[in-house]
Amino acid sequence: MTRRSFARRRLTVVAFAILLVSGIAPVTADAAGTSIIPGSVNRTSLDLQATYSVKLALRYVSRWFGVDSTAVITNTSGGPIDRLEMNTAVARLGSMALGSVTVDGTPRTARVSDQTIIVPLGGILPDGASTTVRIRYWAHLRTTLAGSSWMFTKVNGIVDAYRWSPWVSRATPFTRPNHGDPFVTPVSPLVTLTVTTDRRLVIVSTADRVSTSPNGLIQRFRATNVRDVTLTAAPDFRHSSVLVGATRVSYWYRSSSNASLTLSAAASAFRSIQARLGTYPYRTFKVVQSAGGFGMESPGLIWIPFGIGSANLRYLVTHETAHQWFYGLVGNDQARAPFADEAAADFTARYVLGMRRGSQCSTTRLDLSIYRYGASCYYEIIYIQGGNLIDAARRRMGSSAFWGALRGYVAAHRFGLVAGDRTILQALDDATPLNLGASLFAPRFPSLY
Repeated sequence: MTRRSFARRRLTVVAFAILLVSGIAPVTADAAGTSIIPGSVNRTSLDLQATYSVKLALRYVSRWFGVDSTAVITNTSGGPIDRLEMNTAVARLGSMALGSVTVDGTPRTARVSDQTIIVPLGGILPDGASTTVRIRYWAHLRTTLAGSSWMFTKVNGIVDAYRWSPWVSRATPFTRPNHGDPFVTPVSPLVTLTVTTDRRLVIVSTADRVSTSPNGLIQRFRATNVRDVTLTAAPDFRHSSVLVGATRVSYWYRSSSNASLTLSAAASAFRSIQARLGTYPYRTFKVVQSAGGFGMESPGLIWIPFGIGSANLRYLVTHETAHQWFYGLVGNDQARAPFADEAAADFTARYVLGMRRGSQCSTTRLDLSIYRYGASCYYEIIYIQGGNLIDAARRRMGSSAFWGALRGYVAAHRFGLVAGDRTILQALDDATPLNLGASLFAPRFPSLY
């Protein structure tokens, strides 16, 4: 046995022992029935309904991160599938070690490709049938904010974990030349989460806390109708909140710098955007001071980076709040069609703040993936030019017809995944006798018109 093999084996044994202590049981074969039938079709799908039961063992001091996720997946795609593509950014950020993977209790040889865990089902799952998939892995949080590390790190006393729970997805490259979001995930009707820690931590998650053990080391959470579950933790998080209509808006933070301004900005943004785009579906909206890096969205929660100054704060909070509707409620392939969520969210933020401005880059097409825009102009093209195009549609249509069209778009695709950019453009075009497709959209979306 080589030294490297011995070290890997020792890591596996240690990780397994920690999982046992944390109440995460070993995977064993199960003789229960299965809906999987013999054969292969070389097909997977995003159109699957999955519920997730996840156990996380988190070691704050050592940064150890152990996951045991069980997904009950129903094939609603209209055809057979024989594999699953499960997303977790930890595969790229956390030196992830994949443990046992089972399908209906039977061990399967899964493999990690980029940020995707590819799980062969061992046969065909017919349309309408269900299967239970269990995935275990362990990883270590990073200690830097460089590159994309801020998505899975422990810095400034704060643990950040984004896209950490294996989730039904489509294989999508993580590496990109800009800060675009390389993710696409359908909504799950139910996620339960149990987090076991080595010390008392204040955990803020997309999911809502439902119980805490007497010693404070085991916390349980529950979420409905979400397309990912973010987790942020610190031993000394504080929070303040305000009621906006029926929704509790809260700000969780370690550093109190700009705390009152952040909460005020969040409440104002939430009130203004909900009035224009329709009812927010969750009882809480959480704004969390993250370890650093970029602002980021998750259903029911947004990250505002540690140390951000007051000059850009109100814009950033408002932009991330707008993502509760564009991406949160109406999902899309954020990597392949970033206009559908980023341009719509940025337009909304700048509209309610009165911050519209021109682009600092040459005018160009808006229908490319994040992989085809350079770092220097991605923001200026997709966010600024894209938002200005949407505003041009508003001015031509009139504000009343425009906001009615956007509300209808959100309502029609609530908790769904839209196919590319055409859906939002068509929703605007259908709400006016003007031919926006030919006169306004076609030059910027040559692949669609």
